[in-house]
Parts: sequence; C-alpha cells; structure tokens
Amino acid sequence: MSQSYESLLKSKMSDESYRKLTALENEKLFNFIGEHVELCEPDSVYVCDDSDEDAEYIRQLSIERGEEKPLAKDGQTVHFDGYGDQARDKENTRFLVPSDMEMGKNLNSIDRDEGLNEVKGFLKGAMRGKQAFVKLFCECPVGSEFAIGCAQLSDSTYVLHSEDMLYRRGYEEFMKMENKDDFFCFCHSAGELDENGNSKNLDKRRIYQDLVGNTVYSVNDQYAGNSVGLKKHAMRLAIKKAGEEGWLCEHMFIMSCQNQEKNRATYFCGAFPSACGKTATAMITGEKIVGDDIAYFRNINGEFRAANVERGIFGIIRDVNQKDDPVIFKALQQPQETIFSNVLVGPDKNPYWLGMKTETPKKGFNHSGEWYEGKKDENGNEIPIANPNARYTIRMEYLDNLDPAWDDKNGVPVGGLIYGGRDSDTTVPVEEARNWEEGIIYKACTLESETTAATLGQAGVRKPQPMANLDFISYSVGKYVQNNLDFGEQFDYKVPIFSTNYFLRGTDGNICTSMSAKKVWLHWMEKRAHGEVDAYETPTGMIPLYEDLAPMFKDLIDEDYSREDYEYQFAFRCDEWLSKLERSAKYFQDNVPDCPQVAYDRWNQLAETIKAAKEKHGATIAPGEYSAK
Repeated sequence: MSQSYESLLKSKMSDESYRKLTALENEKLFNFIGEHVELCEPDSVYVCDDSDEDAEYIRQLSIERGEEKPLAKDGQTVHFDGYGDQARDKENTRFLVPSDMEMGKNLNSIDRDEGLNEVKGFLKGAMRGKQAFVKLFCECPVGSEFAIGCAQLSDSTYVLHSEDMLYRRGYEEFMKMENKDDFFCFCHSAGELDENGNSKNLDKRRIYQDLVGNTVYSVNDQYAGNSVGLKKHAMRLAIKKAGEEGWLCEHMFIMSCQNQEKNRATYFCGAFPSACGKTATAMITGEKIVGDDIAYFRNINGEFRAANVERGIFGIIRDVNQKDDPVIFKALQQPQETIFSNVLVGPDKNPYWLGMKTETPKKGFNHSGEWYEGKKDENGNEIPIANPNARYTIRMEYLDNLDPAWDDKNGVPVGGLIYGGRDSDTTVPVEEARNWEEGIIYKACTLESETTAATLGQAGVRKPQPMANLDFISYSVGKYVQNNLDFGEQFDYKVPIFSTNYFLRGTDGNICTSMSAKKVWLHWMEKRAHGEVDAYETPTGMIPLYEDLAPMFKDLIDEDYSREDYEYQFAFRCDEWLSKLERSAKYFQDNVPDCPQVAYDRWNQLAETIKAAKEKHGATIAPGEYSAK
C-alpha cells in the first residue's frame, strides 16, 4: 500500500475499517480513497464490507441523520431532495475530455484539466464535519465475465443505502478480482447542507465523468440520478469500456416472453426513448423480467448473452397503480425495505403520489414541506401532492414476475432486440428487420420520439433518438454505431432485430390499439424468433400476417382484431418513411461526422426502393402487396 496515505487513513479510520481496506491488497483502491479523503477532509471514514450488519448500519444511520424518515410500514422510508434538486442536471453533467479526444457535437464535455480543477475545487473540504463511507459494489453478477467492480466514497447514507438496494455488493468481487486496476471509482459529496438537510449550493452542482481515470465526481447534490454514481454515470464509463473491448453496454431492459404452448422462455432486450413504452413492455403481464434499465452484451462461448447490471429498480412512481402496474404496485404495498423519494407522506405516514388512482389525503408533508390541497409555490403555481419525478427504490427480488435467471453468471441468451419509438403516422406496430445491419441502420439509428401537447406544449415534433442512448454515449456516436454493427457479425447476424410503435393513430386521431396489444406484438416477435410464423415483406422489413395476429389477439388479451384495423395499421406509408429517412440522414450529417458510410448507403438505397415502390403501388402500400422483386 502507498506510504503517502497510510498515516492519513489510519487517523480517519477505526482499526477494523483500515483492516477491511488493506485486506483487499489493492493499491489503486487504497490510493483513490486516500487521495479523495485528503481532498474532501471528512472527520472519519467507515469502510463497509458485504455483510448485512454494515448495510443495516448505513440504513439506520440514514434514519438517525434524517436523510430518510420511517413510514408506517416496516422497512419503508422516505427521502426528500431539495426543491431544486429533483431531476437529472443535464447541463452540469459533463465528460472530462483530453484535448486530443474527439467526442462529437452531441456530447456535453469540458476540457479534462479545466473540469478536474473546477470539481475538485468544489470538493475541497466538502466533507468537513461529516463521516464519509467507503462501499464497494459489483455491476452484473458477482464473479461473472460481465462483472465490473465499483468503489464509492460518499458522505450521504441515503446514496449508499440506495446503492445497496440497486446494486450487488462487491467487497468479495474486489477480494477475488484478477486485475486489481480494472474498476470504476466514484466520489460524491452532498456538500454544505441547509436547515432541511438538503444540498445548499446548487449553483455549484457538478457531475463530471473522467473517461481517462474511469472516475465520476458528483458534488452539491442528493437526487439519486445525480448522486448515485453506479447508475447512468457508470453506464457512460461502461459504454466507453465496451467500445474499447468489443462488447456492448446498452440502455435496454431484459425480459422473457413466456410461450406457454411451447413451454419455453425467449429473452428480449429493448431500447425505448422516454415515454415510448419501455417499462410497460418490460413489465407486460404474464411475462418475466430480468432487468428494467441497463444491459451488458457479451459473447459467452459463442452465444449472444445479456446480463442485468443492477439488482434493483429506481423507478418513476407517477402513474404506478393497481390497474396498470399490478406487480410494482403490490411490491410497494409490502412491509419491506423500500425507499420513496419526493412523494407525499399523509397523516397516516403512508406514501401517496400522482396517478396512484386511490383516494389521497388533503394534507401532509412533501417536497415543499408542510402541504395542503391548493398550496402554491412562490410563482403562484399550485403544488401537486408529489413531484412528477418522484421515485421508488426496490430490490428485483420483490417482483412476483422476476425471471429465475436474473442473476445467472452467464447472463441469458438473447432471442431478439426491440427498438421502440413513438410516432403517429409512419412506423407500423411491429416489424422485423431482414438482417442485423438493416436492424441497426433502419430501426435503431432512425429511432424517433414524437412530442405531445400534453407534455411539451407542441405536438408532432419528431425528436431523433438514435439507439435510445444518446444521453449516455461516451465516445463518438459514429464509432458506437459501427461497434453495434460489428457485434452482430460474431453471431452471423442470427439474432433478429424488431421495431415497435404503440402510438400509431387512426383517421379519428386516436391511438389505434389498446395498450394491451403490446403483448400480441411481443408474442409475434417470439414466434418469428423461432421461425414459426410467416411474414409479408415491406421496403423496411417483415410484418405479420393477419391470419396469425387475429387468433393471438383473442387468445392473449381477449380482444377481437378486425382485418380493417390490420390493413390500416400495417400499411406502408411511403411519403412518411421518405421524410423519416431525410430527417435521420440530416441528423447524422449535422451531428455525427464519423457516421459509417454504410448507413448513408443503406438509407439512400432504401429511399430509392421506396420511391420505386410508390411508383408501382401508390403512396400507401397494403400489407402483402409489396414485392422486392
């Protein structure tokens, strides 16, 4: 161990904590802790191992400190973030980039030396008067080829408690790891606190990701999306690592479609932009979930396999109710370890939130303090019972629909990828790409999300969302696209890629199908993955036959499905697709200077194919009418 930090750490730690740290025989970890303890100047440092006793110590301390407050049900607590710290701070979340590293236009970055000086200036002495904690975690199953160790130094017991619920404990992973230098580092401080125990200097809130040092610095914040280093911050580090090593880190759920007739489970991974149905798909009634947010893809003994990075869910609680989300709603009603954040705590000390679809109290305590119906903020706006971005934190093991293979060291075999966008008039409800290359270029790279007046004030704006991952890609997008193309080549492109769109609207302006229909689209994909149903060809892929869908609607969701609805929903709309291709090509031309030429070649080829099809069949092509010959 380094002599330079030995006396410092011994003075800050108990004999037991120092023993836990040195027992790992990891010089890089020792120096990381020493350097940042010297920087942040905590009064003392506690080192956690994987024991339940250490985890419970953190949880109880969080309650004693007031970072969390107990609720009526045993194990349930609530945390309140400061009024200005209740969502991800995208502006101040930046990559620290050396001058010789090209990142592309769409990535928020700052010169590495400048950024390090700034954030370390804010961290200097940020833990004075506080106790700091060292806790080790593992992304993906411990001891697996997917596993990545993570070391966290933080002065927030709420952050550490959240991470203990969301991630696998990693002390033993660090003990056994062969490459002692290969792990991610996180340093977090809530900074100076106000009278409510919330981060005070929000103007100095910074979340800086050092891609060279595989380290994330987070200061003057508490909201988990900014402070929990292992979530999206670690994802950015992992995406870069994956790009360098030839695997993939994707913003995808992992779930299994349960084919009762064949007595089989087929695993799908899906990427959906916000508000496009990602969680709803991962939690389809009757299916099984492996993970809801982030997936690592690796070639394991020649198989395309995926592992869930997390062991818990940090989910938006708005609109979680008995009817629409029965599994999650049930889990949130149980007397078990659960963290609610920025909800309303009623007089009965139970949590309430927007869209709960139950009777809610007229008064209580929420993110604004003492709350009553009709209370207004300083701008005269009525304060709702809970923040729209209020959250819940639970363990995967609480879910009745958890797949038994969720923690398998070899991950799960991927039967198909799904890219789900949102548009009202272009993309059919479900379609299969003809091959891997077309799947990445036609479906993943052209992914869009259409705004609605209810959310953003201007309906119909198509926002490019390539791969549903733009916010987190940590190296050039063009190379990232190429890595996705190359990854499929290892498996002879045998894993099918599908697209979905749950938001196609009819001539009356309403969405064409019920939300339950996504179960039908999933099971059609499952049958296609096993070669059990035929399909009609379109310029962009393969679509279902009516004869296959109609009985599936009846058997799976007890709905009648008319041929008229089918003909409308699965028509190919030439002009709309030409416009979509034009938007996609322009986005890449303007923002991705190193976009692979094959993408432009494919888009140009597809545009010519669509124009020829339009000339032959008309602007709208009925299912089964198109032929590539």
